[in-house]
Amino acid sequence: MASKTTNPFTFLQQVRSEAAKVTWPSRRETMISTAMVVVFAIIAMIFFFVADQLMAFGIDLILGLGR
Repeated sequence: MASKTTNPFTFLQQVRSEAAKVTWPSRRETMISTAMVVVFAIIAMIFFFVADQLMAFGIDLILGLGR
């Protein structure tokens, strides 16, 4: 299997060419996406907290520990 080496100058030209094709999100899109991530993280936090409390209550009820 022959390895094909690329000239570093050619490589950098290719990198610049590919980077020019990238579509970066606008400031508004970035802020909306960030807000959505924070909201869903808070929702997940609440869900797992409630689930943990219910399971702890159920185990306490079944095993009768802590009395």
